[in-house]
Amino acid sequence: MGMTMTQKILAAHAGLPEVRAGQLIEAKLDLVLGNDITSPVAIDEFEKCGAHSVFDRGRIALVMDHFTPNKDIKSAEQCLQVRSFAGKYGIRNFFDVGRMGIEHALLPEQGLVGPGDCVIGADSHTCTYGALGAFSTGVGSTDMAAGMITGKAWFKVPSAIRVVLTGKPGRWIGGKDVILHLIGRIGVDGALYRSLEFTGEGLKHLGMADRLTIANMAIEAGASNGIFPVDAVTEDYEKGRLGRAPVVYEADADAAYDETVEIDLSSLRPVVAFPHLPSNTKTIDEAGKVRIDQSVIGSCTNGRIEDLRVAASILKGRKVAAGVRCIVIPATQQIYLAAVREGLAEIFVEAGAVFSTPTCGPCLGGHMGVLAEGERAVSTTNRNFVGRMGHVKSEVYLAGPAVAAASAVTGYLTDPDKIGAKGSLEDEGTRNRP
Repeated sequence: MGMTMTQKILAAHAGLPEVRAGQLIEAKLDLVLGNDITSPVAIDEFEKCGAHSVFDRGRIALVMDHFTPNKDIKSAEQCLQVRSFAGKYGIRNFFDVGRMGIEHALLPEQGLVGPGDCVIGADSHTCTYGALGAFSTGVGSTDMAAGMITGKAWFKVPSAIRVVLTGKPGRWIGGKDVILHLIGRIGVDGALYRSLEFTGEGLKHLGMADRLTIANMAIEAGASNGIFPVDAVTEDYEKGRLGRAPVVYEADADAAYDETVEIDLSSLRPVVAFPHLPSNTKTIDEAGKVRIDQSVIGSCTNGRIEDLRVAASILKGRKVAAGVRCIVIPATQQIYLAAVREGLAEIFVEAGAVFSTPTCGPCLGGHMGVLAEGERAVSTTNRNFVGRMGHVKSEVYLAGPAVAAASAVTGYLTDPDKIGAKGSLEDEGTRNRP
């Protein structure tokens, strides 16, 4: 019996000719990631066990992104602890204010992760890098500490679900709609500790931004990781970024899958996940007139330049509805600068939106958009659990950037087709798909 793509990567990093689902292995790591919330805990564990060095100064990434720029004294102390650790051990990939970005957008952009890599991160959405053909998964801070010391981690080899994508997505349909549709079908535990392996001819219509969004939310279906094959889209994205030859793995023709899920992209409509689970999905046609107080466009899920272009194509020449706060957060400094140079920042500000420095901020109810009791937000973030963005009696509706922007204009959940694009950015609303 052959191996899946994930199993091949794990076998190679474990130095084994093959692995099987359920097998426990120790694998070498290409990168260990932590942020300003999880790294301090890992550093404490690192010091408790008496470690005096890291396994590789170039294979650890520490990104200050959740509560930065520092929102209070505690967050300042956390960043200071990580900053001191990075200086003491010569961590090359330390990203602080002015250089940082939201970690899961920043690392691919900087070429720190790539095809064939084995990556752990003390953040559940580390599974994002599967979009590049890597095995990447979230771990606890203790595992992060062990990874920084030894460059290795223990894994239970996952079985897999094959997701076959066909057809061409319509106007306004992006990666967020695809993954919300999938989670709505299989549930938040439908892929529990399994790999979601995406394939099919529909992949050619999904750009890297779409794929990164889909892989990012694999954890919301309980998956250990999501992964995409390395193709022309991957190669084009990595050109000039990676700085090394990619290592490409392909699933065997006779690889075993627990099940196969088929999705016809041409049949999808914009999807909204209602409170309080990402699996509580409805199409925008089924959503009804739900009033909102806030619209958030950004995060590690949908803060890329492609997402901002989609939002800008709707907001251009329009105003955010009275009583609605629209917060736009580019995911990295490079994306911020691109948005300024392309005139997107001007569109957002003229529409009455806030254009923020890169930060996770409102996604986890940290800062830059915390909700009060009874308030509702439509958000391009990845979780809508009780109290996720603020008060336990607030509500979060997950959607793609098109729905979030259209809703900001009307003040309630809105089909972007009812709004349409205005001005020269109209083509961006379809992401210029082939």
